[in-house]
Formats: sequence, structure tokens, C-alpha cells
Amino acid sequence: MPNHIVENLRKEIENFKAVLKVEKTGNVLEVFDGIAKVSGLSDIKSSEMVTFPNSETGVALNLEEDVVGVIILGDFSKIKEGDVVKATGRILEVPVSDSIIGRVVNAIGEPIDGKGAIKSNKTYPIEKVAPGVITRESVSVPVATGIKAIDAIIPIGRGQRELIIGDRQTGKTAIAIDAILNQKGQNMICVYVSIGQKDSKLRKLQARLEEGGAMDYTVIVSAGASESSALSYIAPYTGVSIAEYFMDQGKDVLIIYDDLSKHAVAYREISLLLRRPPGREAYPGDVFYLHSRLLERACRRNAKYGGGSITALPIIETQAGDISAYIPTNVISITDGQIFLETDLFYKGIRPAVNVGSSVSRVGSSAQIKAMKKVAGTLKLDLAQFRELEAFAQFGSDLDDSTKRQIERGKRAVEVLKQPQYSPVKTEHQVAVLYALVKGFMDDVPVDKIKEFERGLIEYSERNAKTFYKEVTESKIWTDKGEEQLKKAIGDFKESFNK
Repeated sequence: MPNHIVENLRKEIENFKAVLKVEKTGNVLEVFDGIAKVSGLSDIKSSEMVTFPNSETGVALNLEEDVVGVIILGDFSKIKEGDVVKATGRILEVPVSDSIIGRVVNAIGEPIDGKGAIKSNKTYPIEKVAPGVITRESVSVPVATGIKAIDAIIPIGRGQRELIIGDRQTGKTAIAIDAILNQKGQNMICVYVSIGQKDSKLRKLQARLEEGGAMDYTVIVSAGASESSALSYIAPYTGVSIAEYFMDQGKDVLIIYDDLSKHAVAYREISLLLRRPPGREAYPGDVFYLHSRLLERACRRNAKYGGGSITALPIIETQAGDISAYIPTNVISITDGQIFLETDLFYKGIRPAVNVGSSVSRVGSSAQIKAMKKVAGTLKLDLAQFRELEAFAQFGSDLDDSTKRQIERGKRAVEVLKQPQYSPVKTEHQVAVLYALVKGFMDDVPVDKIKEFERGLIEYSERNAKTFYKEVTESKIWTDKGEEQLKKAIGDFKESFNK
């Protein structure tokens, strides 16, 4: 019997293989407000993931001589002094897959919509170097938003970064949501990043997208108002990593950051807690880099490097229309133009409240189809002149006939560019209406009847100017035959409208 035990022991010893597992560990020195100060992780990398004993995760942000500042991605109340912290050796990454489309995820890519787990066997790092100049292609393919004032005057192209800026409650999110709704059937994937928004607002927005059938091609990344600053800071990087996953497949993506003002505030909060030196308006010195490294990842890649594009629409909230404040000027200098929404216009009933004078698209008409270029070429100048003449005419001085004509045309242009929320207009319909406007067909239509005239004209011309619509849709420009057909349709409709 003893021999049998000895034999078994010998076999166990022979088969025993020691597995060495090397882990880099440290200890929590102090923990407060979602931040942990950790000692002992001397060779950790910036943005590297760490784990705490209760399976909470964190990200190394401050690398000091003898202490590492870690932001905690979860409930920091479970972490206490002396806890062992393990370095993972991996930069913070998020799971990505095709099945993420139609889902609502949190700032680290976990589903929060109650529809079960998202199958994924691939991850993308949230920090990545932006594509170089050699890999990029110039912006020339339009992204139709369905908003007449934008598509005609401040066009957006695939691969562009166009800032939406304005005060609170001026319709910034509404423009972004209209742009998403208008991508139906345009072969475009949309990513909406919600930073610091109330859950009720997010649920309404999700319901609106579902109602319009837009969730079939949209991903929502949410860091709610009740969540920690760490998640608000990470959310936009998670969003752009998801967008890059689809761009790497050669697809076109539209990403909306709503909004980067709250993102900057979250970063300021984290930086002050980490005892980083404050700069202007108490923001840390690298707040410009915070947004530039995010927005530079939006681009249009050339075919040699796989094609695909990311178009970014960051949103910034201003205080009392001050676009010269610190964060607004930073983001204006990074982006390729801005859509400026004005409170005064909003309350006058001019919605979307786009200030045409202060708004600009630095890619200009290269992001428009030829038909739109033809009808919208002089529209911006006409509107700017109208604004000046309108102010001048208030003094009650006598005006010559050409000035009166210009003012009347301007009034009708403003009326045409008004548009209710959640009702994007197809590009070909925009072209037909703007053609009627710039060619003077609306000059004798009463201003209060313009919207009615516009609705009727779209319905009538679609039935009676099929050649024109076919040409604009397929070849992006009309021929003389198509133009004659549209002119006749407008003339016939106007005759019946006046009766």
C-alpha cells in the first residue's frame, strides 16, 4: 500500500509543470471622486487599462514620478486604500462588430438598451493616430442633410468636419437628428455620441430615430448626465473608434458629438482632480489637443488605402452667442467650417435659425452636386445683402425699385429656407424649389403663401417634370429639355395656384 502512494506521488511530481505568471501590480494610495492615486506601476503606459479587485476597471491618465493618476470607469465607492491594482498591458479598447448597428451602448461599448449582449470578437483602441495626408482624398462627395439652408448655402461633404454652434435651445441637436434621418437609403452609417445629456432626452431621441427608421443604420453611444466625468471624457473616442471600424471596411460614416462643450468640462473636472495645472478658464493646457486628436480622425480615405470616410458634426454650446470664448474658438480652428445658430432668429420664427453671414463651409461648392451649385450660387450673397437692406429700410427712407425688388426676393428666400423639425427635404425637391425662387417665379407670390406654394409646387412638378427630376437624380445636372419641362410645370402650377 505505501508503495502505491509513493508511485502516485512520483507521477504527480513528474507531471507537475510550474506556470509562472508575471503581473505588474501596484497599490491604491487614495481614492476620491472617481480618481485613484496608485503607487508601484512604474512602467505603465498612458491610457493603459488597469483592474481593481472587485472587477472595476480604470485608465491611467497621469504618469508622475512615483504616483499614477487613474480614472475609474465604474463605481469608485467599492475601491479602498491598499487595494491591489493590476496593469493589463493593453491600451483602453472597445468591442466592435457589425451587430452594434441599431444598438445603444455606454462609453466603453457595453449595451445599455436591454436587448442582450452584442456579439463581438474584435476590439479597437480608443486612441489612434489620425490618418496621414497621403492616405486622404479631398472632400468632393456631398452629405445631404435634407435641410435647405445647409445643403444650399453651407454644404457638407464626406470626410468633412463641420461644427454646429449656438446657444442653448436654438436647434443644434435638431439639425444633427435631421441629418441622420436624411441618410436613409444613402448607404451611410451614423454614430450619435451623447455626452452628459439627460436620460429622458436620449430616450426621446432614440424613439424619434426608431420612428423614422433611422436606427437600422445608427449606433448611439451614451455617457449620461448622472454618470462620472471619466465616461463623458471617453465617450467621443469610443464613438470614433466604432466609426473607424466601419470606415476600415470602406463604408461612409456620419458621427455627431453632442456636445463637445460638456466633453471639455468633464476633462477639466478630471484634470483638476488629478492636480494638473489649470490654464485659461481653469481648463488644462492640453484641452486643444483633447479635441484636435478626436476631430482629426474624421477624413475621407483614398481608394489605395481602403476608401471609406468619417464625416464629423461636433456640437458646441455658446453662452449669449459668444463664439470668441475659449472652447468655441478652439473647435472653430480645428473644423472645416461652422453652422452658427442664432437665438434672435430662432425667436423670430426663422427655423432652422442659421445665421448665413457667420456660417461658412471651407470646402464650399465642391461638396455640392452641379444642379445645386447652379441654383444656390448667388443665394448666400443675396441673403446677406437682404439683411443689410432690411435694416436700412427700417428707417423709412424712399427706396428705388431695384432695392424694393431685392428686399421682396429676400423675404421670400427667408421663407423658403424655413423648415419644420424632423422633415428633411430630398435634394431634387430642394433644387426645384430654389430654381423657382432664384428665377423669379415666386416674386409675386404673397410671402404668407410661400410655404403653401412650395408644397404644391413639389407635388405638381414631381408629376409633370419627370425628365427634370430624373436628370437631377441620375446625372446631378439638368439639360435644356429638363429645364423647359420644369419651367412649364412651374408656370402651369402658378396659374392654377393664383386662381
